[in-house]
Amino acid sequence: MVIQNKFGVIFDMDGVLVDSADAHLQSFQLLARENGKEVTKAQFATTFGRQNRDIIPILIGETDEAAVAVLADRKEAIYRDLVRDDMPVVEGAVALIEALHSRGAKLAVGSSGPLPNVELVLEAMGVSDMMHAIVSGDDVMRGKPHPDVFVQACRRLDLSPCHCIVIEDAPAGIAAAKAAGTYAVAVMIHYARDAFTGADMIVERLGDLSVDDLLSLISG
Repeated sequence: MVIQNKFGVIFDMDGVLVDSADAHLQSFQLLARENGKEVTKAQFATTFGRQNRDIIPILIGETDEAAVAVLADRKEAIYRDLVRDDMPVVEGAVALIEALHSRGAKLAVGSSGPLPNVELVLEAMGVSDMMHAIVSGDDVMRGKPHPDVFVQACRRLDLSPCHCIVIEDAPAGIAAAKAAGTYAVAVMIHYARDAFTGADMIVERLGDLSVDDLLSLISG
């Protein structure tokens, strides 16, 4: 049995802690219109969970590295303005974080988004002081399904990947978690069960998860 101060839980942010898909779609659509383009919901869906540096060439058509960086900053500024006063926090997210914290879990966020987005979400949720580590898209060169974000999170938690559980909502995130050597829990907020073939556990809602459920993965 893993003792309480030897396990970690790493939360993806978008789609796990906040149901932000609509706001991200809207921000990309507004960015596209500023640049004489149009982005459909179907086009956006094909890029879900990836980093802006990968998405912008697909949706906006810009490939110059410096120009992509400028567009990415603009897109995220639009996004933060959209959610700042009405954060779409997922039901059960705060309760689960509080329960894990009380049981001695080391907690982290591993997100493809930039650090200001993560900080804004955690502040709105009131859980910033419960997080032991944050790894954002600013910290890694390769986005999911590459494992870099979760490898870095395990290092910052000072835990072996086999003592860490990643909670994700996208197949690319589950693939990244498994490649990093962690356990992977999938939440079906946007994808059906059969999309998560590599997950160790699948739940319909984040609120369905308990601390004991998560511990059973490591101790089992």
